[in-house]
Amino acid sequence: MDRDVAVWYDREGDYLEVLFEQKEGYFRETDNDAVMEKVDQGGHVIGFSILNVSQNSSEVPVSVTLGNAAP
Repeated sequence: MDRDVAVWYDREGDYLEVLFEQKEGYFRETDNDAVMEKVDQGGHVIGFSILNVSQNSSEVPVSVTLGNAAP
C-alpha cells in the first residue's frame, strides 16, 4: 500500500514531526520523554514528534511503541 508521509524538521527548535495523515488530532505522551504521538479523535496514531533530535546519540536509536488505543 502506498502512503504519503509528511516530515518537518525545525532546526532552531530541534524538533522533528512526522505525519502519516493530514487530519485533526492531538499529541499525547509516550514512554519516551522525547517522543509524542499524534492521534485522531478515535485514538488512531496519525504521526509522531521528537524533541531535541540532534542531541540524541547516533549510537542508541530513539525507540518507542506507538499505540492505537484511545486514552
